[in-house]
Amino acid sequence: MRFGILGPLSVTDAGREVAVTAGRDRTVLAVLLLNTGRIVGVEQLIDAVWDQAPPATARGQLQTCVSRLRRVLPPDVILTDPAGYGVAAGPDRLDAAEFTELVARARAKAQADPAGAGDLYRAALALWRGPALAGLESPAVRYGAAVLDEQYGSVLEDWIDLELEAGREGDLVPELTGLVEQHPLRERLRAQLMLALYRSGRQSDALAEYRRARDLLREQVGVDPGAALRDVHRRILTGDVGPAARGGQAVEPIRALPRSVGDFTGREEAVERLLKAATDTGVLAIDGMAGSGKTTLALRVAEILADRYPDAQLFLDLQGHSEGKPLTPDEALLALLRQLGVDAERIPPDAEGRATLWRTQLAGRRALVIFDNAASSAQLTRLLPASPTTLTLVTSRRRLIGLDGSHPESLSVLTEREAVRLLAKIVGSRVAAEPEAATAVARRCGGLPLAVRLAAARLAHRPGWRVADLLRRLGDAALPELAAEDRGVARAFAMSFEQLPERSQRVFRLLGRHPVERFGTLEVAALTGLPCDDTQDVLDDLVDVNLVEEPRPGRYRLHDLVRQYASGLAEALDPNELHAALAGLVDLHLQVGSRLALDRESDYAHQDLIVEPPLRPELVGLAADDPQWPDEHRTDLVPLIRTAAAIGQPGRAWRLARVSWRLLYQRGYFADVVATCSAGLAAATEAGDEYGVATMNNYMASGYFVLGGADEALSRINVMLEYQVRTGNRSAEGRARANLSGVLMQLGRIDEGRAEGRRAYLLLQSAGHRSATVVLRAHLSYGEVMAGRYREALHSSRIALQWFAENRTSFFLCVVLIVLGQARLHLGELDAAERALRCGRAAARRHRIHTDEAEATNLLGRVELARGRPDRAVERHLAALEICRDRGWLPRLARYSNDLGLAMRAVDDVMGAVELHRQALATARRVNHPLEEGRALSGLAACLVDQDREAARRHWRQALEIFERIGVPERFEIRQRLGEVDPEPGPRPEYANSPLTAM
Repeated sequence: MRFGILGPLSVTDAGREVAVTAGRDRTVLAVLLLNTGRIVGVEQLIDAVWDQAPPATARGQLQTCVSRLRRVLPPDVILTDPAGYGVAAGPDRLDAAEFTELVARARAKAQADPAGAGDLYRAALALWRGPALAGLESPAVRYGAAVLDEQYGSVLEDWIDLELEAGREGDLVPELTGLVEQHPLRERLRAQLMLALYRSGRQSDALAEYRRARDLLREQVGVDPGAALRDVHRRILTGDVGPAARGGQAVEPIRALPRSVGDFTGREEAVERLLKAATDTGVLAIDGMAGSGKTTLALRVAEILADRYPDAQLFLDLQGHSEGKPLTPDEALLALLRQLGVDAERIPPDAEGRATLWRTQLAGRRALVIFDNAASSAQLTRLLPASPTTLTLVTSRRRLIGLDGSHPESLSVLTEREAVRLLAKIVGSRVAAEPEAATAVARRCGGLPLAVRLAAARLAHRPGWRVADLLRRLGDAALPELAAEDRGVARAFAMSFEQLPERSQRVFRLLGRHPVERFGTLEVAALTGLPCDDTQDVLDDLVDVNLVEEPRPGRYRLHDLVRQYASGLAEALDPNELHAALAGLVDLHLQVGSRLALDRESDYAHQDLIVEPPLRPELVGLAADDPQWPDEHRTDLVPLIRTAAAIGQPGRAWRLARVSWRLLYQRGYFADVVATCSAGLAAATEAGDEYGVATMNNYMASGYFVLGGADEALSRINVMLEYQVRTGNRSAEGRARANLSGVLMQLGRIDEGRAEGRRAYLLLQSAGHRSATVVLRAHLSYGEVMAGRYREALHSSRIALQWFAENRTSFFLCVVLIVLGQARLHLGELDAAERALRCGRAAARRHRIHTDEAEATNLLGRVELARGRPDRAVERHLAALEICRDRGWLPRLARYSNDLGLAMRAVDDVMGAVELHRQALATARRVNHPLEEGRALSGLAACLVDQDREAARRHWRQALEIFERIGVPERFEIRQRLGEVDPEPGPRPEYANSPLTAM
């Protein structure tokens, strides 16, 4: 199938016309073909079809148009994207694409092979069947068609130049005469006719053509012929006309670019992308926040490309973000025409006349134009040249989404390294002498080029200052210092801010007081009180003007200096309004944490999780349904807790830490558990809230426990226990004793731990907490396993499993299944153990409980080793270690390293096993974990026994001393191993009744 737009719209299949008769369908197809290879937005298509007055059903009618087109076109032609539609049509399908390809090949050949270039030009021009998309009156289509028609004219003129240079002017005169009649205002075409007439011996006819052109231009446009046409006229009069005239192009090139900076730094990748894009498109659009170096980059690119555009290099500040009003198109066109040397009296008074003259003046010129500081795409509509020989660079603080066919380049800030290099180029050797201070200055400036330049200027003009002196002056709030004469970062930001609508200004002010670095739409809605859709619209606007960054979809941030500026603006807000805004933000996080925790915690803990009704229930529902919310916002909790305390809500501050605990714990963020509970503890302590203090200590202990601070955890739990005993809260006392049980057992005080667990069980049972007692029973099974009471552990875990299954409580299944699998493993029931552990791991993954996923994976490694498959065991243990290593779970790191060491020895990697056991030994001693200390010593002994029996004996004796002290069944195996290597004769102990016989 082939599409034609170089003339009336046509669609053919194997030479047969395919009917696309509906007017709207033809308009939609035409717009898509004009933008082939790109997605055209739905709104843009609607505007093209209905021209600013769409009906309410426009979107549905557009979908109907696309559906009709799909029925008559091949299935791979129309592309669908969430943003809109597109067409995939290359040179083999679309005449305009083939035209572009042929012209590019012709221009590449023009110097080396003029004849071959001429053939390619003729083939390209032969594709045209008349004016582009004739018969379609949509303004959007007509604009795109006008660009194609202008390209046709320029290509035609390029081809005629080649013909003139080849001496074929006699053959050209009739064709040129007809072309001039069709396009009477194309001055280059008229100049080519004059040259052809002159070289054919018809000097008087050539001069008559000039007079006709002059009269026509004066009558229809109100201007005299341009400099190029006047120059051809002069040369004809003087007889100085030869092939070098090149169709009447201006003799003197125009250079109107400002000086580029000599210390241009960084941006190598952006420069490379822009240079590459310059070969594919005529418009490069550079956007970025105030002070990001957009103009500097545009001038740098223009400097590199200058030789490609020798005829004219123009620059115009459109004042889109300046203290005055942006230039109107009339004013901009006047300035551009004067830069081209057009006399003021020749410039038409109306915008349309000026735009026509502007395009006429640029036609055929190899020109480069920089439009700096554009306010919007609309400001540029009349200004963009249509000539394919012209390159346009546009800079703006706003993303110019409406600039069709352009290559967008959004500038980020400089990297630290680039910022330091820029500092050094301006300041000199002082920067290299103080690299750390220089890096800190670059960091205070946030990598913003304007800020770096202003800071460097202060230092450069103070030769007695060191870089450290500048750093001290910048302080924590650098913004006031980053100013020089009439330039300043804050002033640059102000120009962007002052052009915002009032609603966006209020949101921007509040964002300056948002306590976390990154935020999403829901959080901003809670902060501002706006509906979600309105919030999204405002955020999109702020991103478009580069006051807010969107580092990844749906997550936003303020540059550090922009945050300082916004925070200063927030001082103008009413204090009550600011207080209410921050309270709304805290409430969202508190409510979401409460809702998520209620499903995951036992009934005895629910009293801490019930909070007052939410301020914005619709936001809470959306956030709670987002599976990424806990991971996305875990680092936000500490600043939010401090914010709640700062606005006089200490109770909500520590409760935010409390409701967030379960998800942080289950997902393995134990450092965050400690940090959030520490912040909550500070708020509760400041407010004199004893219950809050006790609660925060209790949950802080869980983080310390898993991170290896068992002694610290013990101290924290005792704070909780003392308070609950004193106040007579038996449920909370049971909770504290349950936690105490686990810590004591890790410390090797297994009997004490089991006793505390039983006391906790009785307390919770007497208080009627059914689910809590079942959960506790499952946890206590760990103690039974440690003590070698595997049948009892199996019995307890099976009871718990049945209860959870009957009550459809899935969050605690992981724990029960893991204990069940561990007990089965010790009893030698390997198939049953593997089934339980696989189910436990699957449940852990489903609920993203990383702690239980790691534990189940490691135990599956033990199962593989027991089956005699050490290679698979190594894989399982490595996977478990991978989960816990980067999270700082030191007790588990010791245990998993020991288990991996056993598997490594089984695959004959003794040196690897020794290293693992040594690491486990150091870790276990560091965190006071006697069981794993003993296991590490035992593992080392087993590795060394064949090479150094004395060292092995020494390690086993140390291990036996530990195992005897804590009372674990591992002591029986060590006694046996010592008996095997002990040189002293004597009866060996009897092990028949050892729990190890069940393994």
